[in-house]
Order: sequence, then structure tokens, then C-alpha cells
Amino acid sequence: MVVTHIGPPDAEMLLLAVADGVGSARYSHVGSNDISQVAAVHLDREAESIYAALCAQDVSELRVLATKAVAGAAAELRSAWARSAQHTPRPYADEDYATTLHVLLIPTDPHIRDRVLCSVGDGGLFVLRDSHWENGDPDDGEGLLDTRTEALPHAYRSVKATLLRTVPGEVLLLGTDGITNPLTQKDPEFARRLADAWGRPEVPSLSDFLWQAQTRAKSYDDDRTVICVWEEGA
Repeated sequence: MVVTHIGPPDAEMLLLAVADGVGSARYSHVGSNDISQVAAVHLDREAESIYAALCAQDVSELRVLATKAVAGAAAELRSAWARSAQHTPRPYADEDYATTLHVLLIPTDPHIRDRVLCSVGDGGLFVLRDSHWENGDPDDGEGLLDTRTEALPHAYRSVKATLLRTVPGEVLLLGTDGITNPLTQKDPEFARRLADAWGRPEVPSLSDFLWQAQTRAKSYDDDRTVICVWEEGA
């Protein structure tokens, strides 16, 4: 996971990223760690253009810019990983580093209520509205089986870019499938307990948040990485 700021002062955005290595991939832990960090660098290079497209609500341009940045990060890492593999008995293979990636970009200007989600693979964004969790990607239901198999650095068609408008009081949850799958597949008890814990007016302490994030879900025991944003007014 990565939490950082990108862009110049007049186009500054908070960048939140989570990546989840594919369990069967030999070096998925390396892939997820590296892609989240390097993608942040490449998105920073496109920050001014992304900010302008966000303000213009130009989803097509956001998709182009996100795809360019993530593809650039993936290409850089493939070269680096291939060089490292030259000194090991095992030849380099893309699938050894397979990982998902989800990046949420939030302008630091409190008057701008639009956010951008860039995604490859499963997991993603949920929004807590009126005590209920809603999928932050309205197109997530289309081609679900294909989306679940997509992964960086090579096994994906494009980077999905979604524009999301928020209001004060909402909570944004960016997470890997260990926490989003129970919400997606409607484990009512799990969803309700998280909504009760994170939907209160006060933000939980870090220790409480970590405890709450470990809430057990029926039939799910996957690793969890989760970042939450509590939306405030201007």
C-alpha cells in the first residue's frame, strides 16, 4: 500500500494505492510492493494532466492517462525484474510477479468533490452511504470473470478509470479482495459490523481501526489491505 501526495501545489492530490499479489505467483509479494510504489511515481508525472481531466470530468482522458502511467510503471518493472533474474537460476517470467492494483486520487482542494479510481484486477473501492456499502465502480459487474483474472504486469487489457463524486459524511474504503469480496458477495453481518464501526461521526483510533478491519467474514480468510477516507466538508 502507498499513501502520498502527488502533483504541484495548484494540482495536488492525495494518492492512495493498494496492490494484492496473485496467490499462485512466486514473487507476487515483490510485484505488489513494487507496482504500488512505481505506479505512484508515474502518476505523479501525469498529475497536472490528471487534475485537469478530473476538473473537466473527462473520463476518457482520465482512462488514457491512467493507462499510460500504469503501463509505464509495468514496463519499467518488467525490465528491472528481468535484469535481476539474470543472476538467478530461474528465468524471468511475467506471471511470477502477477498483482492487482487500485489507486484512488483525491484533490486536496476541499471544494472539489470528484475523485478518480484507477483499477486493474479484483478488489477496489466501496463507499459507505447512509449506513450501506455501495460499489464505487458502477461498471464492476460487467465481465466479472475476465476482470478477476486480470493482473499486472502483463495480463490485462487496460486500466479502468472511474470518476466518483462524494459528499461530506461518506466513507471511502479502498481494499484488496480479502475485504471487498465479503462486501461484494453480500455477507450482511460482516458489512453491517464494518458500517457500524466506520459510519460513526468520529473517526476511530488507529488501534480500533486495525481491530475492526480484522472482523471475521464467513468463508473468507484472504489477506486484507484496506485504506479508509472519511469525507469532510469544505
